[in-house]
Amino acid sequence: MFDKKKSSPHNLIEEPIQQSLIRMTMPMIIGMIMLFTFSLVDTWFISFLGTESLTAISFTFPVTFTVMSMAIGLGIGASAVVASYLGASQSDKAKESATVINYISFSMACLIVLLCWSLMDPIFAIMGASEDLMVPIRDYMTVWFPGSVLIVCIMTGNSILRAIGDTKTPSILMAAAGFINAALDPLLIFGIGPFPELGIQGAAWSTIIAWFIGFCYLMHLLVFRIKMVSKTLPSIRVFISSGRKMLQIGIPAAGANMMTPLAAGIMTAIAASFGDTTVAAFGVGARLEPIACLLVLAMSSSLPPLISQNFGAQRLDRVEEAYRLSIRFILGWQLLVYVILFLTSGGIASIFSDDPNVIQAIQLFIWLMPIGYGLQGIIILTNSSLNAIHKPISALYLSIARFFIFYVPLAYLGSVYFGLYGFFAGAVCGNFLMAVISYRTFNEAISVEMKLRESAA
Repeated sequence: MFDKKKSSPHNLIEEPIQQSLIRMTMPMIIGMIMLFTFSLVDTWFISFLGTESLTAISFTFPVTFTVMSMAIGLGIGASAVVASYLGASQSDKAKESATVINYISFSMACLIVLLCWSLMDPIFAIMGASEDLMVPIRDYMTVWFPGSVLIVCIMTGNSILRAIGDTKTPSILMAAAGFINAALDPLLIFGIGPFPELGIQGAAWSTIIAWFIGFCYLMHLLVFRIKMVSKTLPSIRVFISSGRKMLQIGIPAAGANMMTPLAAGIMTAIAASFGDTTVAAFGVGARLEPIACLLVLAMSSSLPPLISQNFGAQRLDRVEEAYRLSIRFILGWQLLVYVILFLTSGGIASIFSDDPNVIQAIQLFIWLMPIGYGLQGIIILTNSSLNAIHKPISALYLSIARFFIFYVPLAYLGSVYFGLYGFFAGAVCGNFLMAVISYRTFNEAISVEMKLRESAA
């Protein structure tokens, strides 16, 4: 039987909020620094193959992130349910939910991959990829798609660990996978030593190999060491009961997360109207963004388990405190990040290209887009917190509104009337309006929940 005390010595219900956030966020920061740094290294190696390859990998980002977003969404559902059960001292139900999510995530990943594979050419054609670019895109995606099932299982497995308060192990796993990926990149892309020269396809193989190693270790840990996932198949009754509650959160959360790559695909199509150099620059910016928003992403993983466990224990005062503390901190932090990026924009742009047009477009991206990263942080942390208190539909509505009422439409209108400057500035304005709405939505949700529990008492 799973022993919560043995696997997670920290009490998220009684430990001071600030101490819990720091303890859980720091390992996530370190792991994500390693992972995203190696992701940039991946892009850097591909850039040596030329602007065409760099543009091709930029087109793949929205599609690859769609699959990853589904994994993140399912993981959010698992984490919210498992953590709330643990907060309510129901360890058996927590283990049932953790077991069922592995089967569901694998099955859904296979379905999404088959769908994306069959529609590969139309998807990239709609995004604006030329027939010449389709050759390297196909080379990359024919390897990446089958292997992406592994990353879905890894992400959902990591969410189970975070639900019990363990953010250190997932961080180590992400860092190790990133290191393996970066180490294999030059060997398989350029054919160093006994390795074949695979070009852009070598980058995909490097990623798949790293994921496979990480998957094997994670499953061994969950099944045999901490025994959070059962070795036996769950009964139909357990599968239905545990799966239903998890999917009630996981499916809307996955849908909300999929809004991001869908919007990124539309944004890439808008960027394509300015030419391939702008697409290449936008792709570099899309890979810089996770590093610039590193603390936001780390807190979006560490904050939900803290909120879910306290929500399950009916400590709504601690839920509210954790949310507001996170928002205040992230706004100040992202302002500092923007200043650093602005001052170093020229050096950053020159790392990824020697084409003056690409460098100019990358610099413009850095001057404008990061202004809204603090606002984006409010949106991301709000969505994570809403899922943690079992209000995934609200998070889904906010995601739909952000991308298809504010972010993308304002970016498009800006591009029409003010060119590339307006494209980036419009996106920032969209984030501002959505941040205000998101903040008010969460506070209203907590207020309503408090009144309901007071009346029930």
